[in-house]
Amino acid sequence: MKKNTQKELQGTRILVVEDSPTQAKKLQHLLIRQGSNVFLAANGKQALTILEKEKIDIVISDVIMPEMDGFELCKIIKSKREWADIPVVLLTSLKDPKDIIRGLKSGADNFLTKPYEPEFLLKRMKYIIINRQLRQKGATELGMEIFFAGEKFFLSSERIQIVDLLLSTYEAAVKKSLELEEANKKLKKALNEIKTLHGLIPICANCKKVRNDQGYWQMVEEYVSEHSDVTFSHGICPDCYKKLYGNRFSNKSKKIK
Repeated sequence: MKKNTQKELQGTRILVVEDSPTQAKKLQHLLIRQGSNVFLAANGKQALTILEKEKIDIVISDVIMPEMDGFELCKIIKSKREWADIPVVLLTSLKDPKDIIRGLKSGADNFLTKPYEPEFLLKRMKYIIINRQLRQKGATELGMEIFFAGEKFFLSSERIQIVDLLLSTYEAAVKKSLELEEANKKLKKALNEIKTLHGLIPICANCKKVRNDQGYWQMVEEYVSEHSDVTFSHGICPDCYKKLYGNRFSNKSKKIK
């Protein structure tokens, strides 16, 4: 990763809340390489215990977990004065549009879609750290009632928290859109290449038959037709015509005249 990202994350105390040991270790290894101090919790209750004992700079939490999900954990963190300023990043698939509302209600600062790319996650961490340093505490609270996905919700969140969360959601949507566009390009390219012949094709020097992948010998036109979009029309070239028939037909045509 880039050195400037390492500089920003150097010494940062990050709490990772993830019920999957494999995913937790993967994220821990990624962050430790950047110089961060990483604490692991398998669920929300364990995370609260760590928060009571350690000074944490950022919380990265999965949403779906046993005992206490990420939204509930975030809500508790933001409700306590001593923890309220800790940025909380929720890892989610964002399959349900209501997740955005749940994130706003719980006080989450950022969304990160799963699966995530390591470099993208580190850039998001850098964004959070820099903006936390620039912003002053005590932002004005904003309360509003909104209608979304067939339900009414009342939100009481700091303006900057709403902006951060919506921007992270939009960024995630754009990223997914670009990934989908790239996947479509690769799919189109693959489809175009499916009917293209590649590699070395064994062909008989005498009869010109081709050996297929099963080891059987086929006529060239049969083999090519099976492996491409080519269709053959049969005729006879001038050289073969002379070899097979000589001038017989041309002489007869002259006598008729």
